[in-house]
Amino acid sequence: MRQYISTSICSLLIGFLLLAASSPASAQMKFFRLQKDSIPVFRGFAVSFDLVGAGMLMFSDYGQYEAALRINLHDEWFPIVEAGIGKADHDDEVTRLRYKTSAPYFKIGIDRNLLKDKHGPNRLYVGLRYAFTNYNVDISRPDLVDPRWKWESPFEIKDAKCNLHWLEAVVGLDAKVYGPFHLGWSLRYKMRLKHTEGEFGNTWYAPGFGINDTSSLGGTFNVIIDI
Repeated sequence: MRQYISTSICSLLIGFLLLAASSPASAQMKFFRLQKDSIPVFRGFAVSFDLVGAGMLMFSDYGQYEAALRINLHDEWFPIVEAGIGKADHDDEVTRLRYKTSAPYFKIGIDRNLLKDKHGPNRLYVGLRYAFTNYNVDISRPDLVDPRWKWESPFEIKDAKCNLHWLEAVVGLDAKVYGPFHLGWSLRYKMRLKHTEGEFGNTWYAPGFGINDTSSLGGTFNVIIDI
């Protein structure tokens, strides 16, 4: 089911990009230009904090703290910077390996409001992110004892240097609650671009990306303050 959902989202995104690329130049310009009215271009900015990653840290062995700064251009386009700290402390019951990491990650991108009423209190948006992280991992397991000679065979990898670059396709919704306070959620399809993980193979978790694979699904639930 996860693979089917990931493939569907990727197909929709690729189809959207191909449609935009094959559209006449006039249609493309209409998509990217700002709606003309008396509202100024700069409409302020917003700060937000994700509750999903923080909740995962409380109730599982990995997660992240993530905050964002988003600029509002005419209530249509929203350049955004997201940053956080991802952490994992995982014990594998099968291999008995323990995996630990903690490192910052950064994302930069842009969202577009798709609602016809651009200046209304709520927003439906799609967007893209470029993200990266540099992180160190520790991998260890209990010493193995040779059954005949009773020698202990330790295994430990300390501060192995890794990095990961990826793209995120985003769809989400922001809803006004009261005054400057909004609540919002987003669904993210993450696609790995480039990675370095040392000689020991794929790391179990990458900060900001999640459980490490060629692609990943994620989501956020944000508390937002418009300023």
